[in-house]
Amino acid sequence: MKLLIQRDGVNADIPDKKGRTLLSWAAAMGHGRVVGLLLEQPNIRPDLADKGRTPLLWAARNGHTEVVNLLLMRDDVDADIPDKKGRTPLSWAAAKGREAVVRLLPGRQDVDPDELDRRGQTPVLWAAARGHEAIVKLLLDHGGVDPDRPDFEGYRPLEYAAANRYFGVVWLLEAEISGFFHAL
Repeated sequence: MKLLIQRDGVNADIPDKKGRTLLSWAAAMGHGRVVGLLLEQPNIRPDLADKGRTPLLWAARNGHTEVVNLLLMRDDVDADIPDKKGRTPLSWAAAKGREAVVRLLPGRQDVDPDELDRRGQTPVLWAAARGHEAIVKLLLDHGGVDPDRPDFEGYRPLEYAAANRYFGVVWLLEAEISGFFHAL
């Protein structure tokens, strides 16, 4: 692979018919060694989106922690670029239950842990709606997250968790909300 991408005239950053580059495919599939090789190439644009998703978003969505780490080590990677639906890498990781990825992203300066997507849903709402208790706790512990922020239809994380009978998430959110309002 290394010999192939280093040959004269080979541009590993040219998208295929679906708009996906080699880096995008490797990131989505979790091929850390290939991602590492591609990131060494001078013509690679690590934030190049394919019809809406960057390599980091693919890696975060699919839970490929090694690849997320490789991409986050780069200064030229924006960790909060959303897809066409306004969903960020953190939002996808939270919704999919990718705990190890969620641990990495909120610590970045360029990541808003309370970012709204186009439906007004935040990462904590996605995690609550899917019953990912550990992720809800991580996001709440990180700070900068409103545990009671409604989406554009007026539904709150607590309502999603209660409707789906995720009682551990309900308890976490109730404790945070009561503490949140006592602090005001």
